[in-house]
Amino acid sequence: MTKPTEELLLDTSHAAGKLEVPAESIAEMVRRMLAMIGEDPHREGLRKTPERFEKALRYLTSGYHQDPEKILNGAMFSVCYDEMVVVKDIELFSLCEHHLLPFFGKCHVAYIPSKKVIGLSKIPRLVNMFARRLQLQERLTSQIAQAIQQKISPEGVGVIIEARHLCMVMRGVEKQHSQAVTSAMLGAFRENKQTRDEFLALIRPQKSL
Repeated sequence: MTKPTEELLLDTSHAAGKLEVPAESIAEMVRRMLAMIGEDPHREGLRKTPERFEKALRYLTSGYHQDPEKILNGAMFSVCYDEMVVVKDIELFSLCEHHLLPFFGKCHVAYIPSKKVIGLSKIPRLVNMFARRLQLQERLTSQIAQAIQQKISPEGVGVIIEARHLCMVMRGVEKQHSQAVTSAMLGAFRENKQTRDEFLALIRPQKSL
């Protein structure tokens, strides 16, 4: 039976060690891969590359071992405030699950509180957690919005990600300046055009005088 969308978005069961892991280390597999493409994995410049790659990959996918509940717990505060909260220009780096190539850019997050607010530093931490997994930009955008919606039940949540994908820049269509923009609008941000327009205006670069 297919899981509901919300459960899929926040599913972390694979991070609990339930999937079978090969006995061979990532570094050993990378060493074999280097030989398969015609390189000498034992030459000076590549001798320690497999271990470096494994360390980097484990860091870049460390979000699998983090839980949004633990990130947000202890950082929610009861405040009498019902205007929009915006955290914009959050730097974002992730790996495309189709080619394991990076995509990077900025994430803008907004919500309208209903009795509770989130500590501001926790929003970038939440973005990092979901970004440090093999991702699709569309899924990443939805996961961030759904996590905030589920945790504090605000009047609405809006998330916009603007990113450049190296799988488009370095290969395939090879378009150097293309940018993908995705959005997730929940509650008031989906239902109210004025709220949505206010969010878009707040994240738009300000013109210098």
